Amino acid sequence: MTDQIGDPAVRAFVDALNAGDRTAFRAALTPGAKMADDGTERDLGEWTEREIFSGDGHLTVETVQDDGRSFVASYSNSTWGAMRTRWKFTVQDGKVARFETGQA
Repeated sequence: MTDQIGDPAVRAFVDALNAGDRTAFRAALTPGAKMADDGTERDLGEWTEREIFSGDGHLTVETVQDDGRSFVASYSNSTWGAMRTRWKFTVQDGKVARFETGQA
């Protein structure tokens, strides 16, 4: 369903996450990008390393809104297993400047 994400910055983010590609993931973000998990601000570098890259994170997008800047997905990693999550993105200059995620 990632082909239904119309925003190229968000699509690059999801593709890099699913490929486990740290370089492409960082390239999809603005310098100083921010994120929150379940309403709590997190250190983006620490969180993505733990929850995505070291944990074999994977997103399966289920429903898309706002041209892909908001969606619900099944997210899985080796730490927590699979869970239904919501994702919301702020895009600036063609890159993700902020994302918020949490249980849906």
